[in-house]
Amino acid sequence: MAVRKLAPKEIQPKSFAFTPENEAFADQQIAKYPPGREASAIIAVLGKAQDQAGGWLPRKAIETVAAKLNMAPIRVMEVATFYTMFNLEPVGKYFIQFCGTTPCMLRGAGDIKKVLESRFGEQNHVSADGLFSWLEVECLGACCNAPMVQINDDYYEDLTTENFEKLLDDLAADRPVKPGPQSGRRSSEPFEAVSTLQDPSLFDGSMIGAWRKRFEEQAKPAETGEVAAEMASIPKEVKASKPTAGRAIESDAADTPAKRAKEGETPINPVDRKEASDPSTATKIEPRQEATDKPAPQSSKSYVATPSKPGEGKPVPTSPTTPEAGTPPAQAETRRDGSESKPDVVIDKDNTPS
Repeated sequence: MAVRKLAPKEIQPKSFAFTPENEAFADQQIAKYPPGREASAIIAVLGKAQDQAGGWLPRKAIETVAAKLNMAPIRVMEVATFYTMFNLEPVGKYFIQFCGTTPCMLRGAGDIKKVLESRFGEQNHVSADGLFSWLEVECLGACCNAPMVQINDDYYEDLTTENFEKLLDDLAADRPVKPGPQSGRRSSEPFEAVSTLQDPSLFDGSMIGAWRKRFEEQAKPAETGEVAAEMASIPKEVKASKPTAGRAIESDAADTPAKRAKEGETPINPVDRKEASDPSTATKIEPRQEATDKPAPQSSKSYVATPSKPGEGKPVPTSPTTPEAGTPPAQAETRRDGSESKPDVVIDKDNTPS
């Protein structure tokens, strides 16, 4: 977005004040909002100030609006410089906004731009008589009637170099002009006679539901040969590939107690009851062995004390302390606590162990 600045100081008016009519309009707009919310009317009041100043906003007009709405001037300046509908420099009596975006360009907007340049020079420049100035803008939303321009508050559409030249001549001579399409058509209707949607059956209600019958008739010839065989192979009843939400689907083929009770029969099938009471089909259980006094089997390997010599850190045969593999547990000596493996330490007078 281009930087927008106020007009140079030398062309700024010395003062600005609302006319009585515009003052009343501003009061009416302010009254729409609660006390303390006067700033909500800023767009409407700025627009009226621009109209009174001749199509642009001088610095004094911005300051007058700020005082009217109890706002800081910088806040009003922020709004005026943000919205491109507010002009910050003088414009002609007829301010032309030329649309040069893609739809208009495809329809001849380049020729319209050449007319503007040949008659008034570069954009952002007021003609010598003060009547015209122009500016290229983004899409103005009348693509169906491209190319087009906006002059002050009105749209002029379906432009050609010939009718646009005539339009400018009429404005310069203060002759009445007609906004909207300049080609003679109304709104965005077709240029020539209407050639579509002319069948009366489209509007008398006779076509309601006709699409279903037409589709059925179109499908009949296709149901022959391979297509008919494929259609015949499709099962009439489609079954789910797996139970819903992972739950088992109850089948009527299963003879369950719940199903039998639901049908008024005994929950337990008499045949099943008879089979269950038959001792020949009972499960056989091996008798338990009684406990005996025999000792529990033990490993063939046991441990006895193994001699060691703590003083030298070597095993000594005369001082068994660890188990010896292969000795029955009953013959192994009692396990010692290891205290006998600790050497006796005597402390000399000079506190030296010996």
